[in-house]
Amino acid sequence: MTEERVRWGVLATGGIAAAFTADLIDLPDAEVVAVASRTEESAKGFAERFGIPRAYGDWESLAADEDVDVVYVATPHSAHRAAAGLCLEGGRNVLCEKAFTLNAREAEELVGLAKQHGSFLMEAMWMYCNPLVRQLKALVDDGAIGEVRTVQADFGLSGPFPPTHRLRDPAQGGGALLDLGVYPVSFAHLLLGEPSGVTARAVLSEESVDLQTGMLLSYDSGALAALHCSLTGGTSTSASVTGSEGRIDIPYGFFHSDRFVLHRDGRDPQEYTANAADGTRASLKHEATEVMRCLRAGETESPLVPLDGTLAVMRTLDAVRADIGVTYPGEPASGARGTAQSSGFSP
Repeated sequence: MTEERVRWGVLATGGIAAAFTADLIDLPDAEVVAVASRTEESAKGFAERFGIPRAYGDWESLAADEDVDVVYVATPHSAHRAAAGLCLEGGRNVLCEKAFTLNAREAEELVGLAKQHGSFLMEAMWMYCNPLVRQLKALVDDGAIGEVRTVQADFGLSGPFPPTHRLRDPAQGGGALLDLGVYPVSFAHLLLGEPSGVTARAVLSEESVDLQTGMLLSYDSGALAALHCSLTGGTSTSASVTGSEGRIDIPYGFFHSDRFVLHRDGRDPQEYTANAADGTRASLKHEATEVMRCLRAGETESPLVPLDGTLAVMRTLDAVRADIGVTYPGEPASGARGTAQSSGFSP
């Protein structure tokens, strides 16, 4: 890594990899020097699209490339443990997409590898790096709405997704929870930490992945978080946090918000908006900038996206899956109560 530029490798060539790479190219202190895929054809096509000098048809070559300062892992989450683990074992720093892994056990293994090799590791929870979300967090921490009582958040897509889609495939960690539910759960964690109790109910597909899931998280403080994710209907994708002295409402797109409204008893509503210089709502640049700041500072994890928080979110997602009866190939049976059965709904 030079003082001027951080050299990135990209592992995978799908839609999120393309979006992140496009944003990296716009950053003057970032350079994308290599891309890897399972096939040379895919890697070369991606490299030509973005002007990347090296294209590898296997993951191992990217993990061994000493000219790469940090690898962005953008595979489906079912492959995160293998891909990120390979890069960490090769001495690379890693930014890994969310959901971080399939389960907490895999997440703990990656954290252990990062510590063993002294490498940087971060979950790509770009919501936590969003300046407006950080401002909301600061207001809550400073007591702007008093003691937090409830958090509400939802994320749903209208679909429909056919049985052949990866979101319906248990082997790829399919279902609403890991793809979409990770956002509401992470939002609740940002404000309340790890819950002391988890209750969930779901509608399962014929493939035994969750089509929609409702979650109620409870906390020792007496707070509750009511969360929802769905592959069967486009929701408002909004969030709110209510305290003893007020409320903050976040409209559509809470995880990449450009606006929220603070309501306090006896006062006019106060709107907060993103700085125009921060870029578009879809920008992943704040996340990349945080990674590069950490690397230059010699930090092995980000204070904005700490590894303990990532592990806590994965434990919560595990607890939800245990309650709704969703397991993935190679995992032990969850031992869930038999109340979350398929409703026969076909999207």
